[in-house]
Amino acid sequence: MENISNTINEKKEKLWDFLISPDYKNYMTRDELRIYVQVKPEEDMLFDCVIDELTDEGRLFLSKKKKLVPYKKLGYHMGELRTHENGFGFVRCDDMDEDVHIRKADLHGAVHKDRVIISITSESPKGISGVVKKIVSRGLESITGTYRTVGGIPCVIPDDARIFRKIKLSKKECRGMEEDSKVVVKITRPPGKSRIPMGKITEVLGLKSDVGADISSIVAGLGIPHEFFDKVKKQVRKIPLNIDGENLNDREDFRNVMTVTIDGEDAKDLDDAVSCRRMENGHYELGVYIADVSHYVKADTPIDKEAYKRGTSVYLPDRVIPMLPEILSNGICSLNEGQDRLALCCIMEINAKGSIKKHRIVKGVINVNKRMTYDKVNDVLENDCSVHRDEYAEFMPMLGIMKELRDILFDKREARGSVSFEFQESGVTLDDRGKPLEIVIRQRNTATSIIEEFMLAANETVAESYFWLEIPFIYRSHEEPEREKYDMLKKTVGKMGYVLRGYRKNPKNLQKLLKDVRGKDEELMISRLALRSMQQARYTSECLGHYGLSAKYYCHFTSPIRRYPDLFIHRIISLCIEGHSVGELISQYGAEAVEKAKGCSIKERRAEDAEREALLLKKTEYMADKVGEAFNGIISSITSWGIFVQLENTVEGMVSYKDMTDDIYEYDEESMSCMGVHTHRTYVIGSRVRVILERADTNTKRLDFVFCGGKTDGNNL
Repeated sequence: MENISNTINEKKEKLWDFLISPDYKNYMTRDELRIYVQVKPEEDMLFDCVIDELTDEGRLFLSKKKKLVPYKKLGYHMGELRTHENGFGFVRCDDMDEDVHIRKADLHGAVHKDRVIISITSESPKGISGVVKKIVSRGLESITGTYRTVGGIPCVIPDDARIFRKIKLSKKECRGMEEDSKVVVKITRPPGKSRIPMGKITEVLGLKSDVGADISSIVAGLGIPHEFFDKVKKQVRKIPLNIDGENLNDREDFRNVMTVTIDGEDAKDLDDAVSCRRMENGHYELGVYIADVSHYVKADTPIDKEAYKRGTSVYLPDRVIPMLPEILSNGICSLNEGQDRLALCCIMEINAKGSIKKHRIVKGVINVNKRMTYDKVNDVLENDCSVHRDEYAEFMPMLGIMKELRDILFDKREARGSVSFEFQESGVTLDDRGKPLEIVIRQRNTATSIIEEFMLAANETVAESYFWLEIPFIYRSHEEPEREKYDMLKKTVGKMGYVLRGYRKNPKNLQKLLKDVRGKDEELMISRLALRSMQQARYTSECLGHYGLSAKYYCHFTSPIRRYPDLFIHRIISLCIEGHSVGELISQYGAEAVEKAKGCSIKERRAEDAEREALLLKKTEYMADKVGEAFNGIISSITSWGIFVQLENTVEGMVSYKDMTDDIYEYDEESMSCMGVHTHRTYVIGSRVRVILERADTNTKRLDFVFCGGKTDGNNL
C-alpha cells in the first residue's frame, strides 16, 4: 500500500508541475489530457486517481465545459483560515505576504483552521479582501468545550470562540451527562450556511470546576498526547535504572572531573552539566556534558515513536507533559548529583577572545559533584556576604572562572551582532486547587547567563563540526527578515527619528537599533515591531544559519530529555563516534532528517500554543477578582479595534474605542496611533497610562480596560 501511495504522489506532483507551467495553455478535459500526456492503458486507473486527488485537494477546478483548470491560473490562492470571534476571518495564503480579510458572509461554511481556496475581491491601502471558493480540508476534526443543554438540546460550547457558537449532540448519546462537563467532541457534520454543526463526545475531561480540567481542555484541544500507552510502559520497564552493568570501555571517564548542574529550584530533568578550568596556556577548558538519552531510547522503538509524536516537553502552570516517561527523564537519564551517568560530551578549548581553538565530541561517563540552583549561584557570585558561600566553598574558584568565560563569550557574541530582546517573561504560581496566587516575573541573572552562553557555545560547536562531515543532521535555523518587512520597519522607525541601516542580512543593524531605543519610551513599540519583522526560528535539515544569534552554524544539542531534535542528532553523533560511514548515515537518515525537522517544528508551535493559552487563562483568572481596580500600564499595541495596555505584572488587556466616550477616535495604520477627531488627543505605543479593569472573561481569556479620567496627552499617569 505504501508503494502505491508513493507512486500516486510522485505522478501527481509531476503532473501538477506540468499543469501550472506555461506549456499548459489550452485547458483540457480529463480525456484530452490523458491523450496529451500519453497515458498507457495499464496506467489509466492511476491517472484517474491522480486527477481525483488534485480535484479533491482543490488544486484543480472543472470549468463549465469540463476543462481542468489549476486554481493558480484562475488567480485563486490557497491558505489557512483564522477566524475572529465576531465571525469574520483572515487567510494566510501560501504565496502572499499579506493576510486576506474574509467577511462572515463570504466564508461559505469554512471555519477556524480550515484549509481553503480563495479569490481576491478587492485591494486597497487598508488591506486585501476575498471570498472562500472551496474548502480543501477541515482543520478541526475534534475540539474541546463545555457540555450544556440549550433549549432542551444537548450541545457543546467550544472553548475557542473563533470556531462556532455551539455543536449539536445526539440526545441518546448524552444520557447521564452532567452539565458543565469539559469534553472533547468529534465533528460528525460540519456547519453549513444555515446549519449547526453536529458532533459526538469522544472524551470526558471532568467537570468545569474540577482541578486541572481547564488546562486539560487546552491540552486535548491542541491534540497533545499526555498519556504513555502500554507498549511504551512495557519497554521502559526493561531499561536498567543504573549503569553498574554497563561496558564503559568505549567511553571517556570524566568522573574525576569537577562537574556541576545549574538549574531552577524545581527542575527534575537535569540534562546538562558543566565543568570549567583555566589551562596552563591561559586558555579556558569548557566541558558541556549532555545526558546520553539516545543510549536508552533507540530508533523506531515505542518510546522513540512516542517521543517524536510529542516532539517536546510541554511546561504548563500546573503540570509538565514530558516527552519521555519520568522514570527516564527524572531517573537514569537525569544527571543527578553523586550518580554515574552516561553522557555525550563537548570539550572546548577557548582563548581570551572567545574563539574555540580546539574541541572534541566524545561519549563519556560522568558523576556530578554538585546540583546547584540559579538563585544560589547568582547570590554567591554577586554577594560577598552570601549565606550560601559555605555550601559552595569548594566550587567558588570554578564558579569565578565560569563567570570570566561567560563575560568573554557574551562580549564576542555581542560584537558579531547577536540580537537580544528585553521582553519580560512571567509565570503563575497556583494553589493546590489550581487557583492563581501570584504572577511572578522571571528574572535573568548572571547564573542563567552562564549556562545560556555555555550551551550556545556547545550548540554552535557541534553544528559546525557535523556540518563539515556532510551527513544528515537537524539544525536550528533562523533566516534573515524578508525584504518587505525589513523595509517597512526601516520606514516606520525612520518617522520616529531612528535609523535602521539598509542591509537586512547583517543582524548588527537590528542590534544597533535595539540598543539605541533601550530605556526610551519607544523601546517597547520598536522592539515589538522588530520582532514581528523577523522570521520564526525552525528546524531544518539544511544549515541555514541563525540570524538572531548571528551564528553561521547552529543546532539544538543540549536538551535531549525534552526536545526530539536533540535526541535525533545525538543518535547520529553516536554512530559517527562509533565509526559508521557517511554513506551509511545518508542512506539511513537522509530522508528522515527532512521529515523529522519539519515535524518537530510543527510540534514546537503546538507546545508554544498550549503554554501561551494556559498562561493566559491563569493570568485572566488572577485578574478576575480585581474588576474595578486601577492599574498603571503602558500602551503595547494599537489596532483598528482598540488600544492594548500591558500592566506592570505583564498582564495585557484592551481598551475598546467604543468605551472611549470623550471623543471619536480614528486609527492611523501607518503610524500605529489613534487621535481624537475633536480634541486631537493622541495615543501612541509606549505611552504610560492608568486604566481600570472593567471585565475579566475567563472563557475568552480576555481583559477589558477603560482609561482613568484626565487624559490629555497620551500619558495620564
